[in-house]
Amino acid sequence: MRTFRKPAMSVSMKPTRRSILGGLAATGLVCATRPGLAQSVPASTDPLIPERRAEQEAMRARMMAALKYERITVPGGRALAEWERLKRIGRGWPVIIGGDEDLARIADQFTMDDPAVSGVRLPDTKLRSPAEILATAKQLRFPTDLRKWPGTYQPNDLGAPIGEWPSEVGQVLPGPSIATDILSGKVLDRVHILLIPARFGWEVPAYLRWGDWNACPPPEYHVAALRTWHAAFGAELVAINGDTMNLRAANRPKTRDAAMALARDQYGYCPDIVDQGAASVAALAAILMASEWWFFWWD
Repeated sequence: MRTFRKPAMSVSMKPTRRSILGGLAATGLVCATRPGLAQSVPASTDPLIPERRAEQEAMRARMMAALKYERITVPGGRALAEWERLKRIGRGWPVIIGGDEDLARIADQFTMDDPAVSGVRLPDTKLRSPAEILATAKQLRFPTDLRKWPGTYQPNDLGAPIGEWPSEVGQVLPGPSIATDILSGKVLDRVHILLIPARFGWEVPAYLRWGDWNACPPPEYHVAALRTWHAAFGAELVAINGDTMNLRAANRPKTRDAAMALARDQYGYCPDIVDQGAASVAALAAILMASEWWFFWWD
């Protein structure tokens, strides 16, 4: 069982997989701990006492204030069109974040190691700048170096079958899933888009300090993966929330062999898309040939 790297503090969430990051308990306002933090999760789902709730709300306010990137809010049905408009403007890289809960979780990850937000300076942690993360990512080669990260799944951990090529693919992702409710499938009433001061979409995980919990790699490995796929397939990051990424590939793999190679790399990078999704590497490869949209999700 891998060790969770839990956020120092999270916020009000529904008990869905979106609200589960590092084993967070669903409460009126959620407090999670990491080794070394003296915080405690309330034992019940009853409302927190006023003093505790005030502390949590103050923490949330500091988290949100620290996330200073420009934010645009639109109806969910317009999210992709607005993303495309913002991308054409060229004032940075737009990324669809999702609803209010999703934005709060992005702020949570962004400030995870920030003592100015948590009030606690943990040993062996450092608040890295985007430039530092990008410099580390520049030295990485994907997928080879991903296997050197201690939290990654090694080949003998990846137990899904190769499988037979499916006779039909079925329904594929029609657009960014992050603009929809994960349970009902309905488009969200409103969606936040962050404008990141980055030139390329593959740089965004560095600017959000995104990842480094459970089997989800640290941000520099996401940068290396997305950079590689951008070069090979024109894949661009369109949307990201607390545990999910949506990429759109301009160039799909043209042969089954190319699709299988890509599917193997994606399975090693994000095992849940096969283990809890496509069920076989061949099924994922077929999806990659049929759809321009790529979906990654870490449990």
